[in-house]
Amino acid sequence: MDNSEAFPSPSRRSLAKLLALLPSAAASATPALNPGAAEAAPAAQPAYVPSFFNAAEWKFLVAACDRLIPQDEIGPGAVELGVPEFLDRHMQTPYAAGDIWYMQGPFVQAPREFGYQGRLVLRDILRVGIRGVERHCAQAYSNRSFAELEHAQQEEVLKGLEGGHVQIEEVPARDFFSYLLSEVRNGYFADPRHGGNRGMGAWKAIGYPGMRAEYLDWVEVRDRPYPLPAVDLSGRRA
Repeated sequence: MDNSEAFPSPSRRSLAKLLALLPSAAASATPALNPGAAEAAPAAQPAYVPSFFNAAEWKFLVAACDRLIPQDEIGPGAVELGVPEFLDRHMQTPYAAGDIWYMQGPFVQAPREFGYQGRLVLRDILRVGIRGVERHCAQAYSNRSFAELEHAQQEEVLKGLEGGHVQIEEVPARDFFSYLLSEVRNGYFADPRHGGNRGMGAWKAIGYPGMRAEYLDWVEVRDRPYPLPAVDLSGRRA
């Protein structure tokens, strides 16, 4: 859950340089064809409506994402970058349905070094895990849901899951937490086409160049941030 120190954002430096040139550029610009026409404001993006998770599960995910990667002075949080949307979309993929997992028995509670050996696929691990956490919260916090808890209480629950101190049925708490955290990280740093990392905010925060075709000259550079903005799979620049 710790955030690492971010590199200075090259996109912000580029923007500052661009703004410094605006007065001279405006003086030489060609007048608009219709100067009296008001410029249309960009259309607001409609709120994402989950199609895999139900309303209660969705509230849990938004609250959990907000605690696992919160917004701070280093960069935007998981919620701001659309990670819950990534999770909902990812749970509808063949991978989340276990298409590349070996799902034949025996199903046993193996030592942690062998990984999860149960019968549930990823999307079911998250779903039954959320249900188990909500039961725990109702018992331990006067019938309140996870999303209704104070931030400190939510973090207490998450730490309990991570350490195996919170008991939930059907799936080991540590396995549920491990998969949840892994998926949140995936959504935070994945290409924006998958729903998370909105506006390449995570890439900008860490100075990652994204899907640029070639940046071998900078692979070994450690004392300077990459000077160009990130590029996603569709070719858009941050």
